[in-house]
Amino acid sequence: MDIRNKLYQMFILGTEGDCYKEALKNNLGGIIFFTKDIQAKEQFKSLIKDIKSIAKTSPFLSIDQEGGRVERTENIHKGKKYLSAKYAFEKGEDFLAGQTKEIAKELKDFGINLNFAPCIDVNTNPNNPIIGERAFSDNPDDVIKGEKIVSQIYRENGIIPCAKHFPGHGDANADSHLTLPEINLPLNEMEKIHIKPFKMCAKTVEMIMVAHLHCTCFEKNVIPTSLSKNAIDYLRNNLGFDGVIISDDMVMKGVSCFGAVEACEKGIRAGLNLFIYRNSAPETIQIIETIAQKALTDKELANKIEESFERIKKVKSEL
Repeated sequence: MDIRNKLYQMFILGTEGDCYKEALKNNLGGIIFFTKDIQAKEQFKSLIKDIKSIAKTSPFLSIDQEGGRVERTENIHKGKKYLSAKYAFEKGEDFLAGQTKEIAKELKDFGINLNFAPCIDVNTNPNNPIIGERAFSDNPDDVIKGEKIVSQIYRENGIIPCAKHFPGHGDANADSHLTLPEINLPLNEMEKIHIKPFKMCAKTVEMIMVAHLHCTCFEKNVIPTSLSKNAIDYLRNNLGFDGVIISDDMVMKGVSCFGAVEACEKGIRAGLNLFIYRNSAPETIQIIETIAQKALTDKELANKIEESFERIKKVKSEL
């Protein structure tokens, strides 16, 4: 497998733009599904079957299915809603486990093998516009309990859990879909509250998503943690995480303003292993092709791609 094919493994794309079909033939790492992709049960199963038949390598078939306001199956459920993490946790650990089993069974039946959940942010800011009820609690110890329950149930059902959003989106006062929020807390406070759940799951969870935040404890200059070598090195070296590190959606305004190719290349050099792009437009494919061409003569970049490919292959082999 050449460096270009290995680089394609580092990307999970959405279906919008339709270039994902050709990308799958070039060894695309995976597909992320949104509400528009799931109109009916048999239609969605058929879409997944078609994707698997095209793919050169078994893809991540991924979704954001947290419950509450982040639920992608609303066209199928027709009014029935899973509770968000906060309200499910408040009903008790048995209820949370039961609901998670129901979600896992449904996702497994569709063919999903990766869920971008649980959300293990500690929601310390009551005016947080993006997390809120998506968090189990504003108490890190409760968040740790919730993570253990949810991750284990997904794992038992052959679905990879992905803990998010490192190093913690809970104190944000802005939405990273729209801008780059700043978290101006000292490292010791981040560790005591927001990083604590990630520290507790670092040795067990297979995948961690890094947020588009400017955390001043890692970077004095305005750099998102998703592109920050300091933040990613901390996750690897201080927390001992040995799994796959994935970006949040790279079209979000919190990171897209750093340049399309430039941001992606910076992320690879910082240590990101996987990237999410909610679309598969020609412009998205061009990012991959441009970096692949550069990697032919840039040994450092090529080595980073090789390292990420090995991590991805290891997680996929455990499915």
